[in-house]
Amino acid sequence: YSIGICVMKIFEILDKENNLSIGALLYYEKSRTFVIELQDSLDEWTAPLLLTSFVKKGIFTIPREISALWVKERIIPSGRQNIDAILKTHKLREYDEMKLLELSGGRCSQDGLYIKKISELPEYVTVRMRRNLFDCIPCEDRRLLCFFADGIIKMVDLHDLSVRAEENVCVAATEIEKILRNDALYRSGKITAGGYSVTFNDSIDIPASALYGRGVLIPLRHDDFLSFLKSNVLDTTQTCGILQCSRQNLAYMVEQKKLAPVKEDVRGSLYLKGDVLRANFD
Repeated sequence: YSIGICVMKIFEILDKENNLSIGALLYYEKSRTFVIELQDSLDEWTAPLLLTSFVKKGIFTIPREISALWVKERIIPSGRQNIDAILKTHKLREYDEMKLLELSGGRCSQDGLYIKKISELPEYVTVRMRRNLFDCIPCEDRRLLCFFADGIIKMVDLHDLSVRAEENVCVAATEIEKILRNDALYRSGKITAGGYSVTFNDSIDIPASALYGRGVLIPLRHDDFLSFLKSNVLDTTQTCGILQCSRQNLAYMVEQKKLAPVKEDVRGSLYLKGDVLRANFD
């Protein structure tokens, strides 16, 4: 199964003792990311023990680090003394959480849960994923331009998110403060597999759900944003063509601050078309 370029495996999590579907386990192969989507009908008595604190707070999409922890609790630990022999027995070249989980069927002595591979996402998961991130761009003044899968675009101020962090049980205010204070950390922001969150230095995750309920609605579509980029961003060759100058002359214009690139690279820079046209008129 794939969403965009994210190839993933889907498993239903089942409770044999209570004949109950607990939820779905998603595994994004390229990033080796696990995400658990619990059924809305679960309560603190029917949810897996590790996940009850989330269910009590009404959270049914489990953060990736906790989802991975649930998986690790159900497989042979990587530090086991005879792990090399175990891997060899199962013809595994390296320690692979997903393959070990499949080999065990997700069974554990602590409970009656197991997993079963399925070919399609459950409907409740599909509905939730419409509010996942499609893209996220760090802007100036610690504001995130968030593109959601359902077409909604919002500008979210992280300062506002920090003030209301007590409402968001999935990310601490202290973690958001780190992002606010550190520009390099903030600029590292990118979406995780499946668009479940935006991660900073792959260490601090802000869930898509926390961003979806915040910020200012922008009356645009993602296609509009792409159209702007295609029509208004020029590479070095295109810029030289409009200005009818050489690359050396273009470099001189940049040095004299007559034209400023929006992105610089050793192979060439990018410029806004409006800036180039204004430079051509001057």
